[in-house]
Amino acid sequence: MIQYLKVRPLGPELEGWRVKIEKIAKACGLDFFETIFEVVSYDRMNEIAAFGGFPTRYPHWRFGMSYERLAKSYAYGLSKIYELVINTDPCYAYLLEGNETVDQKLVMAHVYGHCDFFKNNFYFGRTNRKMLDTMANHATRVRRYQDLYGYTQVEEFIDVCLSLENLIDIHAPYIKRQPDRSTERRKEDLPDELIGDLDTVPRLEAKEYMDEFVNPQNFLEKQRQKQKDEIEKQKRYPEEPQRDVLLFLMENAPLTRWQRNVLGIVRDEAYYFAPQAMTKIMNEGWASFWHTHIMTTKGVLEGGEVIDYADRHSGTTVMHRGSINPYKIGLELFRHIQERWDRGQFGKAYEDCDDMAARANWNTHAGKGIEKVFEVRRHHNDLTFLDEFLTPEFCAEQKLFTFEHNPKANEWQIASRQFAEVKQKLLFQLTNMGQPIIEVEDANHRNRAELLLRHRHEGVDLDANYAHATLRNLFRIWKRPCHIATRRGEKSVIVSFDGEKIAERNFDEAA
Repeated sequence: MIQYLKVRPLGPELEGWRVKIEKIAKACGLDFFETIFEVVSYDRMNEIAAFGGFPTRYPHWRFGMSYERLAKSYAYGLSKIYELVINTDPCYAYLLEGNETVDQKLVMAHVYGHCDFFKNNFYFGRTNRKMLDTMANHATRVRRYQDLYGYTQVEEFIDVCLSLENLIDIHAPYIKRQPDRSTERRKEDLPDELIGDLDTVPRLEAKEYMDEFVNPQNFLEKQRQKQKDEIEKQKRYPEEPQRDVLLFLMENAPLTRWQRNVLGIVRDEAYYFAPQAMTKIMNEGWASFWHTHIMTTKGVLEGGEVIDYADRHSGTTVMHRGSINPYKIGLELFRHIQERWDRGQFGKAYEDCDDMAARANWNTHAGKGIEKVFEVRRHHNDLTFLDEFLTPEFCAEQKLFTFEHNPKANEWQIASRQFAEVKQKLLFQLTNMGQPIIEVEDANHRNRAELLLRHRHEGVDLDANYAHATLRNLFRIWKRPCHIATRRGEKSVIVSFDGEKIAERNFDEAA
């Protein structure tokens, strides 16, 4: 690893425990890349964490800001980073110098769970496993641009790109949204005699005296309008809304080569980190599931360490007021799945059972729990994980509820404990990683080469301040007025920035 970080390998005692824990993890069925553990001081740990686990990343003030926040939080005893592991091949994991042996053993067991998840979960399958080298190349390129064009100019452009880094299509690595039309013959490429009269609309067969009834004029007009709309749609650019806004800007915005490369760097790193945001609950739950199993059932804990282990584990999985702890929810839901499949609480017969007592005591001794959790770990992200396996029994057991602010009492209060409402709230928060869904709709809006984006309104209005700042930064890249169509309550509006001021106007979505 990088020498200036002053990392050091594990000592003889910890190396012995690492070998033992690795053997146990493999015997449990975990499958991971080679995992290299290194010990660092707390200030180096904060430095690595500030860079997102990659100390080779390009220089930028936001990493220094993150370091200051982490360092102060540690100094005042508000938080402490016990471990840090990154999704590469081999996996690198950092242990905090000075921690007790029980802490280090717990962390190593936890890390092997993460490494198994990185290697086997579908959503990490398309990530760059050599990202350490890639980020080092990115950093070299950014430093070269800073030498050529000035530190301030490059850093300010990176600021603009980072403000837009959530405008990607998180599903793009796994699906093909648009068909490949490269081999198709477009209608406009055909000779005129093969195209025919564009104003000729298809008519239903009918005898002459019945034609006006079978093919009424309003029907023919609708068909003509449909043809016109289809032709206009083909003229629009892009033809279909594009969710990967950064890619669209890279391909179409009037950028210099170095600006296009910097935007590409930000986009590449955004896609690398996206699966971690998409699987936060599952990833932490899976690692906690296995560190609990390894530490408590495989002879890793020694007699005097039990209380310390319980203290560390409970501190990690405690649910704080007003927030969801991904460690706790993920761990308990994996346990819930294992118990259900061990007891045979699945399938049509179980789902059709309306007797709550019978459901609670249902046990066919199926014994498929471990097999099922490994299957779940491979195929799901947080959204599908909760959608598929969250049950009313689990919500009741974990005391989950929704809450809202009561203006009369001027305090936050429980709004509902109903399973449907709790589930809907959780799924809503996880959709698109909790970010608004924004698409490029028209790059030639009003025939003026202006950029029109559309916000797919899912029940929550855009934050006005963020929307205005985003439009300003889009203008710096597009160099022309930028607009975003959205809804404000029941009202459809277009928010615009023309380079000088923000404006807002109503519009008719149906028009």
